[in-house]
Amino acid sequence: MSAPLIVLLALLAAALIALAAWKVAARRRRLAKKRIVVKTLAPGHQRIALVLNPVKLQAPAARALLAEACELAGWDPPLILETTRQSPGYEQARRAVELGADVVLAGGGDGTVREVARALANTPAALGLLPLGTGNLLARNLGIPVADLAASIRTALHGNQRRIDMGTIDFDDAVTGERRSSTFLVMGGIGLDAEVIAATRDDLKKRVGWLAYSEAGVRLLPGRRTKMSISLDGEPPQMRKVRSILFANLGKLPAGIDFIPEAKMDDGLLDVVIMSPRSLAGWLWVAGKVVTKHPRNIPMIDYRRARTVEIWVAHPTETQLDGDLTGAATSVRVEVDPLALLVRAPSPDQQHPRPQSPYTMARPSFRAGSRN
Repeated sequence: MSAPLIVLLALLAAALIALAAWKVAARRRRLAKKRIVVKTLAPGHQRIALVLNPVKLQAPAARALLAEACELAGWDPPLILETTRQSPGYEQARRAVELGADVVLAGGGDGTVREVARALANTPAALGLLPLGTGNLLARNLGIPVADLAASIRTALHGNQRRIDMGTIDFDDAVTGERRSSTFLVMGGIGLDAEVIAATRDDLKKRVGWLAYSEAGVRLLPGRRTKMSISLDGEPPQMRKVRSILFANLGKLPAGIDFIPEAKMDDGLLDVVIMSPRSLAGWLWVAGKVVTKHPRNIPMIDYRRARTVEIWVAHPTETQLDGDLTGAATSVRVEVDPLALLVRAPSPDQQHPRPQSPYTMARPSFRAGSRN
């Protein structure tokens, strides 16, 4: 099969998936307009805070439905703190914790979730998810229905609690001298994956969501490999010619693609994926393995596990965390923070039974300065 025909088929498949995604988006808008009432599922008092990205389409519906759910439960109204471009969620979540919030909901995309989670790490406050973004990666991995706002609110207020790992990362750009640190919850990477995100058209992303990445991916797949040195858990570095290196806490991507089926969110390990296809045929081989979950190893993709990962490149190379660009770097150091984050998730059977509440007595009103 010729390369032009392969690309044509890929674009046709992307178009068909885009149509399906448009229908899902339309359903989300209808749900937002229905004003679905969220019924209380558990007794006890909780203090609720919402860190909300106000520019998201469903932000007004999220605000209204959450307030209604708290009222039905007999709780204080939720504390709602809006993000800004200059303050995307960390400071708001820290304030919520200082005021004694039992659960802090992140209402926005993956960037908002990451900032709120960074503030809640290693605290007793739980993270609830209102997936209002494009990828909603953590919500998908936890089994939270990303197209049902009422169900996600129900999970955030009354779902099961569990602790999951987080990833921490230090970036270094030897050319500019810039150093910075961040965290991630699902997956980060250096190389092609970040280049695809950087090349994705904003107008297309607004129309078809995460499917816009496929158009950029088709354009960039034929590129050349890059020399990268990688060290796992302090071992001597190995030089590899690669297209991308991913480090993941969780492995599920949009469209139900389980990119790393063995990844676990609470095993204290990072799953490292080193991808080195040299041609479009190689990428098709990789795609076939991922889609079919075939257990056989193939030479252009290598799966490893480690607690720490260090990567060096000769020239500044694009990086990404949870689908957001995080700038170019010549070296990154990644480390797992075991069980750092308490999250609210659905029960294993994806239903919402009446759970045993950890709150057995009324608590003070959720006002500035209030404490246990």
